[in-house]
Amino acid sequence: MRKSKLFTGMVLASSFFLAACGSTTESATKEEPVKVTVGVVGEGNEPWDYTIDQLKENENIEVTLIKFTDYATPNTALASGEVDLNAFQTQIFLDNFNTDTDSDLTSIGYTVMAPLGIYSEKISDISEVKEGAEIAIPNDPSNGGRALRLLQTAGLLTLNEEAGLLPGLKDITDNPLNLIITELDSSQTARALQDVDASVINSGMAVDAGFIPSEDAVFLEPVTEESTPYYNVIAARSEDVENEIYLTIVEYFQSEGTADVIQEISKGSQIPVW
Repeated sequence: MRKSKLFTGMVLASSFFLAACGSTTESATKEEPVKVTVGVVGEGNEPWDYTIDQLKENENIEVTLIKFTDYATPNTALASGEVDLNAFQTQIFLDNFNTDTDSDLTSIGYTVMAPLGIYSEKISDISEVKEGAEIAIPNDPSNGGRALRLLQTAGLLTLNEEAGLLPGLKDITDNPLNLIITELDSSQTARALQDVDASVINSGMAVDAGFIPSEDAVFLEPVTEESTPYYNVIAARSEDVENEIYLTIVEYFQSEGTADVIQEISKGSQIPVW
């Protein structure tokens, strides 16, 4: 009888030990999430929030957004390895950064086309721009050139065709209203609205300032076949362009679900372009 009880006790102890070992082994073999950082500009990141949830649930990829307030820092952060990817800029902005800094950051996927807009607290239609009006534009070459091309499209001035996609103030060949064009950092163009007659504001900055571009701009950049240089991109360092994790992130961003979020949140002000 004693032997039977002793044997039963040994079996129960062994069972508890094996169960404990199994639990520990299962915990030890559970894969840790792959962590990736993505640099963005501004606070309106709902499409990324949706994408991040999907990646976490389906791929065990944990994406953290690193938020910047200007357009200069995210590329230097990517080039130096402070972030793994960034998603804030147009293709032409990226190309210009690479040229100016001898860098080789590379686009690995398109996101949206975010039309540039002209905004004002003093007029409600572009036809109301008066003689000698002051208009603020971004001061970096790609956004500034894009802003001048937008003013030309709006019929306010004429540019030298040879300037291409990157015209500067020197390339204005006709300014019939004698407009005063003031160059400011992109992050300041929305804040300048109280001081100028109109301001050309990047879509993200406009949204952060409380505008709905498709409703509040007095003139919005048209989207045409020539808009490709202004498509926003997800950028990586050149050595990472074939990184499977990063390409999976692009794939999940370029989904129907993300497109629906973009449409809902931007109220049609941003257009998925993948």
